[in-house]
Amino acid sequence: MELSHKVMQIQPSATLKISAQAKQMLADGVDVINLGIGEPDFQTPANIKQAAIESINNGQASFYTPATGLPALKQAISDRIEADHHYHFDPSQIVVTNGAKLALFTLFQVVINPGDEVLLPVPYWVSYSEQVKLASGIPVEVGTDRQLRFTVADLEAQRTAKTKALVLNSPQNPSGLVFSRAELTAILDWATQHDILVIADEIYEKLLYNGNQFTSVLELGAAYMDHVVLINGVSKAYSMTGWRIGYAAGPKAIMAKMGVVLGHASSNPAAVSQYAAIEAFSGDQSSVETMRQGFEQRLNELYPLIESLPGFKLPAGKPAGAFYLFPDITEALRLTGYTDAPAFCTAVLSEAHVGLVPGEAFGLPGHLRLSYATDLASLRQAYQRIHEFMNKKIAEQAK
Repeated sequence: MELSHKVMQIQPSATLKISAQAKQMLADGVDVINLGIGEPDFQTPANIKQAAIESINNGQASFYTPATGLPALKQAISDRIEADHHYHFDPSQIVVTNGAKLALFTLFQVVINPGDEVLLPVPYWVSYSEQVKLASGIPVEVGTDRQLRFTVADLEAQRTAKTKALVLNSPQNPSGLVFSRAELTAILDWATQHDILVIADEIYEKLLYNGNQFTSVLELGAAYMDHVVLINGVSKAYSMTGWRIGYAAGPKAIMAKMGVVLGHASSNPAAVSQYAAIEAFSGDQSSVETMRQGFEQRLNELYPLIESLPGFKLPAGKPAGAFYLFPDITEALRLTGYTDAPAFCTAVLSEAHVGLVPGEAFGLPGHLRLSYATDLASLRQAYQRIHEFMNKKIAEQAK
């Protein structure tokens, strides 16, 4: 049977692929340190787990919910946004989904017509481009400078009559880049002028380090909000990757159609996860800061170690947010004789037993992403293994 042309052009998720390989090696008895997956190693906070247990015990979790999420959860999301960013969304402007990934997927299905173009500044998260293709759209890469930043001029250079949307991810996966208020204002001015939708993925908003500050697009004024859809969720800040709760918030017309699509696609997010998410957004927030401090400590220890590796460069400096490093390894490839980052990462996994993701998956060859969302002992060991791998390969090249 011939498969659809659309699905045949989609590439597997590189991060999930690396994680699956690492897990298989672990199952085979190989001591692998997987730095390829963006998953906090902290347990979901106790108060959130308890809320889920209570929803099971009292029977609330046994039944379907509205396709776009429990009213109480949408109200909790609205309240959290207002508390954090002083912007009010009516609950009717919020759609809850099975993870933020499904929020993005559904949004693309709703707003993109065949041939519409979506601007993706590089580097970008691996699923953006593939989800655009699945919606019959065309992902268009926007070049960035050495610090991985872009300007309105860069956006304008790629704009055509078919440009429909821009994905703006801050703090950014994979680089940890955080956009300033001035940068965001210029971008939203440009998007509004040209009637382009800004898809603001702020899933890492609470993970900022070393005094860096985060500005949400919601803080720039209501005048922009007809051209903005916010994407967020509980997976990163609340260490709830397995619970699969994300959301979109934006113009009512878009949210209403997302609800129609979700009604046919997933019926509703898991009820038990929604009750847990209500507690995440409305309950004690102290665990968020505890985890943030843990990530900051890891970043501050790992960053100079990775920067010291032969041929590894971080021209954008220390990341301001998220929990990734995205070094340029162009010189490391030359020193070790590998042709590209995929070959290098494959060798590191098979020989040094450290899982990394090549930059090609994020639209930027000659780089790799590593996550520091794991314990310090594992990070130190991973660094040591990569360091030994580099020294070995450099020595082999010198013979």
